[in-house]
Amino acid sequence: MLETSARLLRLLSLLQMPREWAGAELAERLDVDVRTVRRDVDKLRALGYPVHAARGLAGYRLGAGSTLPPLLLDDEEAVAVAVGMRTAASGGVAGIEESSLRALTKLETVLPSRLRHRVEGLSAVTVTIPPGAATVDPDVLMAVAAAARAHEQLRFDYRNQDGGETLRRTEPHRLVHAGRRWYLLAWDLDRGDWRTFRVDRMRPRIPTGPRFVPRELPEDLPGHVGRGITTRAYRYRARFTLHVPITVAADRIAPTVGTLQAIDERSCTLHAGSDSLDELALHVGLFGFPFEVHEPPELVAHVRELAVRLAAAADRP
Repeated sequence: MLETSARLLRLLSLLQMPREWAGAELAERLDVDVRTVRRDVDKLRALGYPVHAARGLAGYRLGAGSTLPPLLLDDEEAVAVAVGMRTAASGGVAGIEESSLRALTKLETVLPSRLRHRVEGLSAVTVTIPPGAATVDPDVLMAVAAAARAHEQLRFDYRNQDGGETLRRTEPHRLVHAGRRWYLLAWDLDRGDWRTFRVDRMRPRIPTGPRFVPRELPEDLPGHVGRGITTRAYRYRARFTLHVPITVAADRIAPTVGTLQAIDERSCTLHAGSDSLDELALHVGLFGFPFEVHEPPELVAHVRELAVRLAAAADRP
């Protein structure tokens, strides 16, 4: 049987899982009787932990209190949090770098040496490139997340690629983190369709609107968002066949550049978009893969013209 202090820590660790525990189940896990569980729960409450009990079911769960209680993490959780804090400290969301470093310092101070060596080993061989993309205001990110979680309509001023602003009325459903950018997948109330918005271009209008009933999300959600990021937002929407396996193409083509679909074991389809025909033709050509251009017709004609110009340049003495 566990000693009282060790048992309290074990009980706290169980209660920090996002679920409700029956008293008998906790008693079995801790190898004690139900009355001991009740006494231990009272001790945790006296220490400031908000342990809630469901009436009639003898179910226990740990709620949110006025202050953040100490968290118990297992080895893998502690390493994951440390790596996540180090990544957050490198940028991407404006203003959280310093707080991420403070949290990381506190965590590394109490990490056992075996775990500290794992985190330090990763840090020693990692080089961080500062983000070139626009960072996201954490207040905006939290406001968007809160509206999506509460199923409340969200209005915001949105800056387009050309710098102009429009007012958008949406039902926010999901935040998507791709590469160094954050995106919002939302139902556009004025356009009656799903739209993907860059969060760094949003300026929410508070308060939020009325609550809404969440809609059924599009099938293949990652692919739907990927097409919204890489294709739909641009003047030209291109389709290529790459004569390499999709696994080879995926090693070179980031999800924020284009979306890939397997055709067979030796080829795949690439969907990509741009406001420039030159950018589409040259960017895909520089991957080094044999490829075919299918659409749009303007791109097919432009690639033929570009091939003639390049060949002529190479033939000049």
